[in-house]
Amino acid sequence: MRVIEALQIGGYKIIQDTDLYRFTSDAVLLSRFQRAKKGERVADFCAGSGIVGLHFYAENAERVSSVTLFELQEELADMSRETVALNNLEDIFTVETGRVQDIPAKYTEYFSLILCNPPYERGGLESPDEKRAPCRKELFLTLPALAESAARCLKFGGRFSLVHRADRLAEVMYTLHEKGLEPKKMQLIAGKTGDAPYAVLLTAVKGGRAGLEVLPTRANDQRGF
Repeated sequence: MRVIEALQIGGYKIIQDTDLYRFTSDAVLLSRFQRAKKGERVADFCAGSGIVGLHFYAENAERVSSVTLFELQEELADMSRETVALNNLEDIFTVETGRVQDIPAKYTEYFSLILCNPPYERGGLESPDEKRAPCRKELFLTLPALAESAARCLKFGGRFSLVHRADRLAEVMYTLHEKGLEPKKMQLIAGKTGDAPYAVLLTAVKGGRAGLEVLPTRANDQRGF
Protein backbone atom coordinates (compact mmCIF):
# COMPACT_ATOMS: atom_id res chain seq x y z
CA MET A 1 0.00 0.00 0.00
CA ARG A 2 1.33 3.43 -0.93
CA VAL A 3 1.65 6.04 1.81
CA ILE A 4 2.92 9.62 1.80
CA GLU A 5 5.16 10.51 4.72
CA ALA A 6 6.49 13.90 5.79
CA LEU A 7 10.27 14.21 5.66
CA GLN A 8 10.19 16.55 8.67
CA ILE A 9 12.41 19.06 6.88
CA GLY A 10 11.73 21.73 4.30
CA GLY A 11 8.13 20.64 3.83
CA TYR A 12 9.25 17.75 1.63
CA LYS A 13 7.37 14.46 1.45
CA ILE A 14 8.30 10.94 0.38
CA ILE A 15 6.18 8.12 -0.99
CA GLN A 16 6.64 4.69 0.61
CA ASP A 17 5.08 1.31 -0.10
CA THR A 18 4.40 -1.05 2.79
CA ASP A 19 4.89 -4.03 0.45
CA LEU A 20 8.36 -2.94 -0.68
CA TYR A 21 11.63 -2.18 1.08
CA ARG A 22 11.19 0.86 3.36
CA PHE A 23 14.03 3.08 4.48
CA THR A 24 15.50 2.92 7.98
CA SER A 25 17.08 5.48 10.28
CA ASP A 26 20.51 4.52 8.93
CA ALA A 27 19.59 6.12 5.60
CA VAL A 28 18.92 9.40 7.38
CA LEU A 29 22.20 9.16 9.30
CA LEU A 30 24.01 8.67 6.00
CA SER A 31 22.34 11.72 4.44
CA ARG A 32 23.58 13.83 7.35
CA PHE A 33 27.13 12.45 7.39
CA GLN A 34 28.27 14.90 4.69
CA ARG A 35 27.58 18.56 4.01
CA ALA A 36 27.27 19.72 0.42
CA LYS A 37 29.85 21.85 -1.31
CA LYS A 38 28.77 24.64 -3.64
CA GLY A 39 27.50 23.31 -6.96
CA GLU A 40 27.48 19.70 -5.76
CA ARG A 41 26.50 17.04 -8.29
CA VAL A 42 25.09 14.22 -6.18
CA ALA A 43 24.32 10.59 -6.98
CA ASP A 44 22.36 8.20 -4.78
CA PHE A 45 23.35 4.61 -5.62
CA CYS A 46 20.91 1.82 -4.64
CA ALA A 47 18.42 4.62 -4.07
CA GLY A 48 15.35 2.56 -3.20
CA SER A 49 12.55 5.07 -2.62
CA GLY A 50 15.05 7.94 -2.89
CA ILE A 51 15.28 8.76 0.80
CA VAL A 52 19.05 9.40 0.97
CA GLY A 53 19.18 11.69 -2.04
CA LEU A 54 16.01 13.54 -1.08
CA HIS A 55 16.99 14.01 2.56
CA PHE A 56 20.48 15.17 1.60
CA TYR A 57 18.98 17.68 -0.81
CA ALA A 58 16.52 18.92 1.82
CA GLU A 59 19.44 19.56 4.20
CA ASN A 60 21.65 21.22 1.55
CA ALA A 61 19.34 22.58 -1.13
CA GLU A 62 21.14 25.89 -1.65
CA ARG A 63 24.42 24.13 -2.53
CA VAL A 64 23.22 21.20 -4.63
CA SER A 65 22.98 21.62 -8.40
CA SER A 66 21.63 18.15 -9.24
CA VAL A 67 20.72 14.78 -7.72
CA THR A 68 20.60 11.54 -9.73
CA LEU A 69 18.96 8.47 -8.21
CA PHE A 70 20.05 5.03 -9.45
CA GLU A 71 17.78 2.10 -8.59
CA LEU A 72 17.66 -1.46 -9.91
CA GLN A 73 13.99 -2.27 -9.21
CA GLU A 74 11.51 -0.61 -11.54
CA GLU A 75 8.80 -0.34 -8.88
CA LEU A 76 11.08 1.54 -6.50
CA ALA A 77 12.42 3.75 -9.27
CA ASP A 78 8.88 4.65 -10.34
CA MET A 79 8.02 5.48 -6.75
CA SER A 80 11.04 7.78 -6.61
CA ARG A 81 9.82 9.53 -9.75
CA GLU A 82 6.44 10.07 -8.09
CA THR A 83 8.16 11.53 -5.03
CA VAL A 84 10.19 13.88 -7.23
CA ALA A 85 7.01 15.07 -8.95
CA LEU A 86 5.18 15.40 -5.62
CA ASN A 87 7.87 17.80 -4.40
CA ASN A 88 8.17 19.68 -7.73
CA LEU A 89 11.85 18.77 -8.03
CA GLU A 90 11.96 17.67 -11.66
CA ASP A 91 14.53 20.37 -12.48
CA ILE A 92 16.94 19.01 -9.86
CA PHE A 93 16.33 15.24 -9.70
CA THR A 94 16.81 12.53 -12.31
CA VAL A 95 15.90 8.87 -11.75
CA GLU A 96 17.75 6.12 -13.62
CA THR A 97 16.67 2.46 -13.60
CA GLY A 98 19.23 -0.33 -13.86
CA ARG A 99 22.26 -1.92 -12.26
CA VAL A 100 24.93 0.27 -10.68
CA GLN A 101 27.47 -1.68 -12.76
CA ASP A 102 25.70 -0.52 -15.94
CA ILE A 103 25.50 3.22 -15.27
CA PRO A 104 25.77 4.99 -18.66
CA ALA A 105 29.12 6.34 -19.82
CA LYS A 106 27.79 9.91 -19.72
CA TYR A 107 28.10 9.75 -15.92
CA THR A 108 31.80 8.81 -15.97
CA GLU A 109 33.72 11.24 -13.71
CA TYR A 110 30.51 13.28 -13.46
CA PHE A 111 29.65 13.40 -9.76
CA SER A 112 31.34 15.24 -6.92
CA LEU A 113 29.51 13.20 -4.25
CA ILE A 114 28.03 9.70 -4.32
CA LEU A 115 25.88 8.45 -1.42
CA CYS A 116 24.98 4.79 -1.01
CA ASN A 117 23.05 2.58 1.38
CA PRO A 118 23.92 -0.70 -0.40
CA PRO A 119 22.91 -4.31 0.09
CA TYR A 120 25.18 -5.35 2.94
CA GLU A 121 24.51 -9.04 3.59
CA ARG A 122 26.24 -11.95 1.86
CA GLY A 123 24.27 -15.02 0.84
CA GLY A 124 21.52 -15.97 -1.52
CA LEU A 125 17.77 -15.61 -1.52
CA GLU A 126 16.63 -17.37 1.64
CA SER A 127 13.01 -16.22 1.61
CA PRO A 128 10.29 -15.74 -1.02
CA ASP A 129 10.48 -11.97 -0.59
CA GLU A 130 12.04 -11.22 -3.98
CA LYS A 131 11.34 -7.47 -3.76
CA ARG A 132 13.05 -6.74 -0.46
CA ALA A 133 15.92 -9.23 -0.69
CA PRO A 134 17.92 -7.33 -3.38
CA CYS A 135 17.95 -4.28 -1.09
CA ARG A 136 19.55 -6.27 1.74
CA LYS A 137 21.57 -9.05 0.11
CA GLU A 138 24.39 -8.92 -2.44
CA LEU A 139 22.34 -10.72 -5.08
CA PHE A 140 23.00 -8.27 -7.90
CA LEU A 141 25.73 -5.98 -6.54
CA THR A 142 28.89 -6.98 -4.68
CA LEU A 143 31.04 -4.63 -2.65
CA PRO A 144 33.92 -4.64 -5.21
CA ALA A 145 31.50 -3.90 -8.06
CA LEU A 146 29.97 -1.05 -6.06
CA ALA A 147 33.37 0.49 -5.30
CA GLU A 148 34.46 0.17 -8.92
CA SER A 149 31.33 1.92 -10.19
CA ALA A 150 31.69 4.69 -7.61
CA ALA A 151 35.32 5.26 -8.62
CA ARG A 152 34.32 5.43 -12.29
CA CYS A 153 31.50 7.91 -11.74
CA LEU A 154 33.36 10.25 -9.35
CA LYS A 155 35.46 13.12 -10.55
CA PHE A 156 38.99 13.33 -9.09
CA GLY A 157 38.69 14.52 -5.50
CA GLY A 158 35.04 13.47 -5.33
CA ARG A 159 33.64 11.78 -2.23
CA PHE A 160 31.93 8.43 -1.78
CA SER A 161 29.88 8.08 1.41
CA LEU A 162 28.18 4.85 2.42
CA VAL A 163 26.71 3.02 5.38
CA HIS A 164 27.64 -0.63 5.87
CA ARG A 165 27.87 -3.39 8.46
CA ALA A 166 30.41 -2.77 11.20
CA ASP A 167 31.60 -6.38 11.07
CA ARG A 168 32.64 -5.86 7.44
CA LEU A 169 34.58 -2.65 8.10
CA ALA A 170 38.01 -4.08 7.28
CA GLU A 171 36.70 -5.49 4.00
CA VAL A 172 34.99 -2.21 3.10
CA MET A 173 38.08 -0.10 3.76
CA TYR A 174 40.39 -2.46 1.89
CA THR A 175 38.04 -2.62 -1.11
CA LEU A 176 37.66 1.15 -1.33
CA HIS A 177 41.42 1.68 -1.09
CA GLU A 178 42.02 -0.95 -3.77
CA LYS A 179 39.68 0.92 -6.17
CA GLY A 180 41.42 4.28 -5.61
CA LEU A 181 38.94 5.57 -3.01
CA GLU A 182 40.91 6.53 0.10
CA PRO A 183 38.93 6.32 3.38
CA LYS A 184 38.98 9.75 5.03
CA LYS A 185 36.18 9.88 7.63
CA MET A 186 34.51 7.15 9.71
CA GLN A 187 31.88 6.88 12.42
CA LEU A 188 30.62 3.70 14.06
CA ILE A 189 26.92 3.44 14.94
CA ALA A 190 25.62 1.55 17.99
CA GLY A 191 22.05 0.78 19.01
CA LYS A 192 22.59 2.63 22.28
CA THR A 193 25.49 3.90 24.35
CA GLY A 194 27.69 1.01 25.47
CA ASP A 195 26.46 -1.42 22.81
CA ALA A 196 28.77 -2.93 20.23
CA PRO A 197 28.52 -1.00 16.93
CA TYR A 198 26.32 -2.57 14.28
CA ALA A 199 26.97 -0.15 11.42
CA VAL A 200 29.63 2.19 10.09
CA LEU A 201 29.41 5.45 8.15
CA LEU A 202 32.43 5.93 5.92
CA THR A 203 33.55 8.57 3.42
CA ALA A 204 36.34 7.97 0.91
CA VAL A 205 37.91 10.41 -1.54
CA LYS A 206 38.91 9.53 -5.09
CA GLY A 207 42.65 10.05 -5.30
CA GLY A 208 42.81 11.19 -1.68
CA ARG A 209 45.89 10.97 0.52
CA ALA A 210 46.12 8.55 3.43
CA GLY A 211 44.74 9.81 6.73
CA LEU A 212 41.51 8.84 8.48
CA GLU A 213 39.35 10.98 10.77
CA VAL A 214 37.57 8.74 13.29
CA LEU A 215 34.52 10.35 14.90
CA PRO A 216 33.09 9.30 18.28
CA THR A 217 30.72 6.33 18.14
CA ARG A 218 27.13 7.46 17.73
CA ALA A 219 24.17 5.90 19.53
CA ASN A 220 21.08 5.32 17.41
CA ASP A 221 18.03 4.10 19.31
CA GLN A 222 16.17 3.16 16.11
CA ARG A 223 18.42 0.45 14.65
CA GLY A 224 18.35 -0.07 10.91
CA PHE A 225 20.13 -3.44 10.61
